[in-house]
Amino acid sequence: MIDRIDDTLGFHQRALSLRAYRQEVLAANIANANTPHYKARDLDFKASLQGAMGGRGGPLDLVRTAPRHLPAGGNAPAGARLLYRSETQSSVDGNTVDMDVERAAFAENALQYEASVTFINGMLRTLQTALQGQ
Repeated sequence: MIDRIDDTLGFHQRALSLRAYRQEVLAANIANANTPHYKARDLDFKASLQGAMGGRGGPLDLVRTAPRHLPAGGNAPAGARLLYRSETQSSVDGNTVDMDVERAAFAENALQYEASVTFINGMLRTLQTALQGQ
């Protein structure tokens, strides 16, 4: 029984980590909307979650040749694979950020994050009620 609870909560923890990371990526896109030659990024949530659950598809480990080099993955959770967003409209400065697409993706991701948190809270309340025997 404990294993099932642990698996379920582990799944939701990974999903929330990926949602939070995606929110950071989308926010970076929005912040760089006027940066010349900036390429919008996003992640395939389903593929990233499958990679995180299977333990594959994480960020590539690069060799750090000097102690001051930064790690390659940044704060990306395991399984997160950043992709470049396809260009919807050409811009003169080479920027691929479409603010309408970014705002919609940001709002959708925030809604899904909140829904996941609400679902987890419901599961924990149900578990607490079962443990208390009420």
